Amino acid sequence: MDLKEIGVLGAGTAGKGIIRSLAGSGMTVIFREISSEKIAEALQEISDGLDYEISRWGITESEKRLILSRVTGTTDLRKMEGCQVIIEAVPGTIEHKQDIFEELDAFFARDTVLVSNSSALCISDIARKARHPERVAGMHFSIPVPRRPIVELVRGRHTSDETMERIRVLSKIMKKTIIEVFEMPGLITTRIMIPYVNEAMHIVMEGLATPDQVDMAIRLGFKLPIGPLAMADRMGLDTLLRNMERVFRALGELQYRPCPLLRRMVREGHLGVKTRRGFFCYDKNGKIIGVPEGAL
Repeated sequence: MDLKEIGVLGAGTAGKGIIRSLAGSGMTVIFREISSEKIAEALQEISDGLDYEISRWGITESEKRLILSRVTGTTDLRKMEGCQVIIEAVPGTIEHKQDIFEELDAFFARDTVLVSNSSALCISDIARKARHPERVAGMHFSIPVPRRPIVELVRGRHTSDETMERIRVLSKIMKKTIIEVFEMPGLITTRIMIPYVNEAMHIVMEGLATPDQVDMAIRLGFKLPIGPLAMADRMGLDTLLRNMERVFRALGELQYRPCPLLRRMVREGHLGVKTRRGFFCYDKNGKIIGVPEGAL
């Protein structure tokens, strides 16, 4: 199966990571955003991320130019007409995603596979308005996408074998380890991650320890590369809150109920790396430079 051109809807935190991973794997990528300003912003952030990789000896200047040459932004869905797979990475409600997939299903040819990156919503529900739900599947990438070697492939009730094979091939091109799951809110990674980071937030809220102390204890105590609060900041605290609320509503278990501190931080606009402040403060490359002054 010769996959060459992939479309991505949305260039938020997850979307930019998917775009960078696809382009770095040799794919031509066309992504859609709502305005030319958003497109320029996304391209600049992808470029800045590549500069950071260069500074860490991860890639060369010529590799950066090659990756960027494969990426194009558009506000017009028609420019994505030749794409063989469309990956949706847009925040929103289930109703919003249903409308998106209804539009995609009506616009793209039957042999185009339609994918959602969502981990907290069921693929069958997302595809409910699509006339051809057999071509709808899930590919959930962990953040940061370029540095996380796994992808969860999700089969809905109507997803065809041909659709699953298409996304398996794409995952292998991206050099991701494949974990295939059936649909359930949270899948594997999100469902296990939510109680983990939620408890870390409660520890900070109760005044037991500071964010840097919590993350240091977990990193050193369990030999992990990143602590739970830094991981939450990288995901985006608003994205994390949405996922927590969805899984909590679906499963009803108290371990998934969002910590009040998380709700307050999102209300105040402290969303993690993308706003340069969350449980930690960050520079423009997403590197931790300290802990916010005063109590969180």
